[in-house]
Amino acid sequence: MIRYEYRVLSAPTKGLKAPGKKTPEARHANAVETLLNAQAAEGWEFMRTDLLPSDERQGLTSSQTVYRTVMVFRRPVTDAADEVIADAQAAAETKATQPTPERAAPITPQHPGGAPADPPDADPDETPPKPD
Repeated sequence: MIRYEYRVLSAPTKGLKAPGKKTPEARHANAVETLLNAQAAEGWEFMRTDLLPSDERQGLTSSQTVYRTVMVFRRPVTDAADEVIADAQAAAETKATQPTPERAAPITPQHPGGAPADPPDADPDETPPKPD
């Protein structure tokens, strides 16, 4: 699942002068375009604009509601947990593609005292030495 982080910025209220931008509408569009391109250069994807209420003080005792236009951006989050999961998945894929190792030689059975069992060519009538 992709997780995102968000950035909310106030939309420009004043136009930005540029060569060839003479009208207030063109200057305002230039300000918005400049903001969008600056955020995109940092990896932020534009989502939407919202008009949100904001209570502001007016005088000493009263307040008024002012509506502000904000621009919402998002970008995918890459944190340490996602990197660990990706590394584990890559290691599992690598291990799955490696050939299976050959079987090892069988383990020699041992007597209860820890001494190795009689070799196959030993005389069964001979008594083994006692461990010290």
